[in-house]
Amino acid sequence: MRYRKLGNTGINVSEIGMGLWAAGGDAWGPTDDRDVLSAIDYALDNGITFFDTADVYGNGHSEELLGQAMHGRRDRFIVATKIGWRDFDGEKGSTSYTTVEKLIEGVESNLKRLKTDYIDVIQSHINFRDPTMEIFLEGFLRLREQGKVRAYGVSTSDFEYLKAFNHDGQTNTLQIDYSILNRTSEKDILPYCLQNNIGVIIRGALAMGILTGKYTKDTRFPDGDFRQRWHDNPDEYKIFLDDLDKVKRLKNLETSERGLAQLALGFVLANPAVSTVIPGIKNVKQAESNIKAANLPPLSQEELAKIDAIVPPGGGRKIWPA
Repeated sequence: MRYRKLGNTGINVSEIGMGLWAAGGDAWGPTDDRDVLSAIDYALDNGITFFDTADVYGNGHSEELLGQAMHGRRDRFIVATKIGWRDFDGEKGSTSYTTVEKLIEGVESNLKRLKTDYIDVIQSHINFRDPTMEIFLEGFLRLREQGKVRAYGVSTSDFEYLKAFNHDGQTNTLQIDYSILNRTSEKDILPYCLQNNIGVIIRGALAMGILTGKYTKDTRFPDGDFRQRWHDNPDEYKIFLDDLDKVKRLKNLETSERGLAQLALGFVLANPAVSTVIPGIKNVKQAESNIKAANLPPLSQEELAKIDAIVPPGGGRKIWPA
């Protein structure tokens, strides 16, 4: 495993992290808590130090599992979590965190579920500018001063919102969707983060499983898996088929050592703005596949050029949730 600096935080993180959205058990089909805990153990023993979750994943269950896994060894974990979507009001476009005190109370709930007295990286889960942005910023600053968080950031794909969130130059991290199939952030967001020393946490590097190469046009997803919409919505199904066509071409770049998933993770890590990538992990098998990417040599310029020929720099679509 290789390690990188997380922007200006002073924190070193593993290039490959562990995303715990699926661990919540309410959005990616059924999960087994025992499998998730075994995967965390395996990841930790094989060099992964960065673990990302959120208060809404499984209505807090993901955080609770991570808290259970950290018992007696908190110092081995770099923990990132998020706040903002819980009790979100879609009609008014704002959260219930209408005061700094309510925001801090919400983060106290994150801490309680994680069974820890500090969070390494707290992130706003709101992905567009809303009336509570300044409340989040002031609350995060207070929490950092109190030692309850070490760093803070935002999860968004909106460049204007990122710049607004960082208007005082205090933002430490950005979490964003970035993959071979979605290279739109290369135009402005990633260069901005590199210039401003903002640590970049990448989600969606495997395009919700598409870049593992295991799906076909006939793939069906289990009940409770939000990817069912790829078939239910004609526009999304068309995008899904287009992505599968790109995957077919990308498979020509596979080698005996580097499969498609490792190629996709290696591509993301080739961008100098990226600090860590957090593919979702539900079991040890997935952890093994992801960790393998960190133990392979970086992609060559020739390999990157071949990827560019399939999806040009800055290309793709913003099709995944922010």
